[in-house]
Amino acid sequence: MGAVLAAVLGVSLMGCSSTGGKRAEERAAKEAAVGRSAVNTPRWTFAVVTHSGDGDTFWDIVQKGAKQAADKDNINLLYMHNDEGQQQAELVQTAIDKKVDGLVVTLAKPDSMKAVVAKAVKAGIPVITVNSGSAESKRFGALTHIGQDESIAGEAVGDELNTRGRKKVLCVLHEQGNVGHEQRCAGAKKTFDGTLQNLYVDGTNMPDVQASIEAKLDSDRSIDAVVTLGAPFAAAAVKAKQTAGSKAEIDTFDLNASVATALANKSLGFAVDQQPYLQGYEAVDLLWLYRFNQNVLGGGRPVLTGPQVITADDADELAEYTNRGTR
Repeated sequence: MGAVLAAVLGVSLMGCSSTGGKRAEERAAKEAAVGRSAVNTPRWTFAVVTHSGDGDTFWDIVQKGAKQAADKDNINLLYMHNDEGQQQAELVQTAIDKKVDGLVVTLAKPDSMKAVVAKAVKAGIPVITVNSGSAESKRFGALTHIGQDESIAGEAVGDELNTRGRKKVLCVLHEQGNVGHEQRCAGAKKTFDGTLQNLYVDGTNMPDVQASIEAKLDSDRSIDAVVTLGAPFAAAAVKAKQTAGSKAEIDTFDLNASVATALANKSLGFAVDQQPYLQGYEAVDLLWLYRFNQNVLGGGRPVLTGPQVITADDADELAEYTNRGTR
């Protein structure tokens, strides 16, 4: 009997050690892929409140990552957004009133968000900031911040522009009051050896964006690069360049399927990817980990998801992921 029991235990242990973990991982991945939970924790409600405007493909990718993590973690996900700081704050207050179990917020306009984030923290709601507001995140009481450091990302752009031999650059800011956008252009200016000038446009009016860039390129033929701060605005810059008859290189922050195609056909020079899918996914997953196991990442510092400079050499490899809307 002892020998039989030992043999049975041996087989059981061997099965656990050699294949059990892998099978569990595969099962969890399959369940998450079809929208079923891979855990049996309570069905907590998390709210994600961003400063996104309507129709911004970047935030579609953030939301997709958050949704997939929520499906995996048995989370009821509320996704809300408004590109006006006061309205975004009101949406956060709505989430507080609903007594959500966790909150993910962006701090593109930190002055508008400070008081309401403090209310959430005081109410005992764990908060994670994502995408923008890394400098304010800890001070506002958030557990951690997930995203790219916008100043570092801007510096990477300046370095890349130097490598490409550019001399005069236009940095196009499409959302006034967004501190992250200001940091991007300032970071690029810091490391760029040439001249960099900011151009403020109304990002809610794409024809105006194109016309403003076109007018600048038409009036100053020495501009040899234009940097946009979001993927949808890169296409407008390309059209402006064509209409103005400019030879300036168009570069952009952020990646989507259109940007990947433009990189491949070289109508864009490079893009800076901050992995928005990862921002949404990790924010929800880390809130779940905090509720389940009091886990916190970052050690008081932001958890960085970028920057990664993407060129035509990378475009084909990423096409599968951009086409499915996760990069």
